[in-house]
Amino acid sequence: MSDLIQAIKMESPDTIPVSVGILPAAWMKYGEELQRLVDQYPQFFGGMKMDLSRVAENLPASYRQGVYIDEWGCEWHNEHAGNEAIVVGHPVNSEEDVFSLKIPACRDGRLPHGFMYLRLLDLCGFENVMVWFAEEGETITTLIDKVLEYNLYQVAAILPRMGDLVYFGDDLGTQKGLAIGAARWRKYLKPCFRKLYGLIKAYKPSQLVYMHTDGCIWEIMPDLVECGVDIINPQFRANGLDNLVRVCRKEHIIPINLDLDRQLFPVGTRSQIWDHVAEAVESLYLPQGGLGLSVELNYEIPLENMAAVLDAAEKYRHYKG
Repeated sequence: MSDLIQAIKMESPDTIPVSVGILPAAWMKYGEELQRLVDQYPQFFGGMKMDLSRVAENLPASYRQGVYIDEWGCEWHNEHAGNEAIVVGHPVNSEEDVFSLKIPACRDGRLPHGFMYLRLLDLCGFENVMVWFAEEGETITTLIDKVLEYNLYQVAAILPRMGDLVYFGDDLGTQKGLAIGAARWRKYLKPCFRKLYGLIKAYKPSQLVYMHTDGCIWEIMPDLVECGVDIINPQFRANGLDNLVRVCRKEHIIPINLDLDRQLFPVGTRSQIWDHVAEAVESLYLPQGGLGLSVELNYEIPLENMAAVLDAAEKYRHYKG
């Protein structure tokens, strides 16, 4: 964590920070084999020992097989325990439902992944939300205002107990761009993120804000910084390395914790994986910091490819340009 904080603050960390996440589905598939792999990389896992007998019973609600109903009434279905569920039951099916929608009463400070933009889609379904954005009428503004009001309550609840870094996650892009376009995003959603992160900065001006967001979002990365984000976790493949270099190193200097290419990991050769990590680091490295590497490992990645990713991360975290 200290290296990541230094990278965000551009304080010349000794190494490029590397964060590695392993999804429960990977533990459920590989078990002791995965534990032996983890044991070989204490620099990334800190000696972590997984209780393999309790992986299934310790799953969060949305990672369990079956149906889960969240506080808004969204119906999550999961056919593969250990991976995140998806919403297939949307409680808001009409404009009338938007205006009668009640904001949940809980004020527990919990803001799960998909707390703002994706929450609109979870509540109403993709097609409805796209139509209402296109119409630019009272329906979409009312929906956004209700979700924002709830999120402001939840952010207010966490203010007294924030650590050095507070994490948010909301996938704003598709594989090709923003579904609503950058102009509508700036008109309707940028003010929401500005208010949410502004609440944090008003409470503690030195607080660091980390935002994960999947999809092609390079167009709005400077806007996220304007909203108060200190480091962005963008995807390599969806954004393209050229766009990330241009936006985050040439037009602006934006700290990023780069999500390495998860679509390559299951199928790439060892040399392809090493080339990928090398290209990313060599293109985005700055001596003063501003770069981290984020690795996600799941069940579809062969163990030997997991080892290749970790070996490459170990080598290139020491890169000095």
